[in-house]
Amino acid sequence: MSFAVPDGLVMDPLAPTALAVSTEFMERIGSGLTLLRDHGKKVQKFVFKNRRRDILRKSWNSIVNVVLIEAKDLPDGPNNGSSGLYCKFKLGNESHKSKLAIPKKPTWCERFNLYLYDDNNLEVTVWCKGKQKNFMGRCIIDLSNLEKEKTHDFWHDLECGFGSLHLLVTLSGSIRPTDNIPTTQSTPHGVHSDDQYIWYKLSNWSEVGKLLVTVHSAKGLSCLGISGKVDAYCVLELDNCRVQTHTVRGTSEPNWNNTYSFIVNDITSTLDISVYNESLINTMKGETLGKLSIPLLRIENDEMKWYALKDRSKKSSAKGNCPRLLLQMSVIWNPIKATFRVLNPKETKYVQKPAKFNIPLIYSNLKFIKELFNALYITNEHYKRVFEWDNREKSATALVIWLVFWYFFNLWMTPLLLLIPFLHQWISQRYFNKNNSLVPLYHSDEDVSDEELESHKDDKTLKTRIYGLQDLTFTIKNSIDYMVSVFERIKNLTNFTVPYLTYLAISVLILSSVAFYFIPVKYLFMALGIYKFTRKLLNPKRVPNNDLLDFISRVPDNEILKQWRELKVPEPNLSRSGSTRKKEVQEEN
Repeated sequence: MSFAVPDGLVMDPLAPTALAVSTEFMERIGSGLTLLRDHGKKVQKFVFKNRRRDILRKSWNSIVNVVLIEAKDLPDGPNNGSSGLYCKFKLGNESHKSKLAIPKKPTWCERFNLYLYDDNNLEVTVWCKGKQKNFMGRCIIDLSNLEKEKTHDFWHDLECGFGSLHLLVTLSGSIRPTDNIPTTQSTPHGVHSDDQYIWYKLSNWSEVGKLLVTVHSAKGLSCLGISGKVDAYCVLELDNCRVQTHTVRGTSEPNWNNTYSFIVNDITSTLDISVYNESLINTMKGETLGKLSIPLLRIENDEMKWYALKDRSKKSSAKGNCPRLLLQMSVIWNPIKATFRVLNPKETKYVQKPAKFNIPLIYSNLKFIKELFNALYITNEHYKRVFEWDNREKSATALVIWLVFWYFFNLWMTPLLLLIPFLHQWISQRYFNKNNSLVPLYHSDEDVSDEELESHKDDKTLKTRIYGLQDLTFTIKNSIDYMVSVFERIKNLTNFTVPYLTYLAISVLILSSVAFYFIPVKYLFMALGIYKFTRKLLNPKRVPNNDLLDFISRVPDNEILKQWRELKVPEPNLSRSGSTRKKEVQEEN
């Protein structure tokens, strides 16, 4: 017996028995298979591209690292419906495409890596994407004229169009063991002979100093690839300057012996070093074998030292057998130019990773804010208690110190008061050094024993963490609400929300100005101290308070003003004459 298939249903040919399936379901299966096939083609294309690169890898001359930053003076798009601008990079048979940027102010801050074989001409074209793809201009960069192992920052004008592009171009990986280029093993390491950065030479203010880095070797790198081998190379970054070593293949203890020089624009900068594994899996994931950050001010010249590699968070050790990197560095800088440089804005790094939502970091920041608010509250309570004479010796000592300080105080002593924290730390460090003790600058989790960590983890159950987070949230919320309320009250005090309080504040300020004009400041503060300390003696039943905050609390904040706001009455209020006239009209009727 045969049945007709209803409308909207089709027969599934793969079913063991006759089965009618909806057409929509079969279309979804077909679209899913299409997406899977397209994804497979992309993966196959990526794998083929990397295999081809592996085959030709022995013939490339350098790695061309290009950072596309921004463009300026570009004409408006030919059509009003343009969705953005993008750039194409072509070097030999290799090409890359950038992301879309806003046409009004195109900014990309995107990095591209290309391999230099025989063709030295890098072609960059600018396109406008809209209803139609439109050509905006191009520029051709002759890489043979650029110095290798150095980052070149320049604006390049566009041909066949208007405007210019801001690019960073670096040719790295050109130094190889077969090139017979002298390294630090045959030439002395150091930049001490360079007298360009002597303190009295102030010609070029943009260059503060010079850094020389020799990457010798690494040990204990992790072998997590499919082949079990490590093809390691290093990337060195100083602000926006970036160089890359050649790749040493098939060993977890590579030897590079390469020396690189950097121009130092800010002596407070940090040298960032990353070790990568040149494999297909690591290229797709973007993972590193280890990272390292070294402040320039901590570098000891000509010191050959092993540095332990860290993970991507740079807080704990990287995977491997104690992975480490052998470096030798030297830095020379002009102290006068460096001093003026720290007063200027810090150089912005063009290529940065997007910020991630880090829950542990948020929790620690909230905890820090809570501790800060608690410290302010406790300080305020101690400050008020000093004037209450709970401890007569402490209050009497505070009164004497207050009077002596303001009696001998002059304005030129104010910067010296700011030296008190520095002096305290200096004396503490000298005292600890005398006792052969170390001052802990940073408490690491590695200093805690495993038993303490396990007990700490047991205490921190899920329920405890939730209640702790709730307590942190409410404490910070209440503190922030109080601070916002105080600022709103000060604002409402200045805009005559309560005229009486505003005129009272104006009168007090005018009288204070007159008092400061005729009476020396130190005598006024001495009188203020006597007033604050004698209030409790004159009025034993007085409640501890803060006069200024009590005055500000009388001014309403925005929430109170919303409660004070008068609503409109549906019917207008009639005057007395109008109401009597209305009554007379009613009586006549």
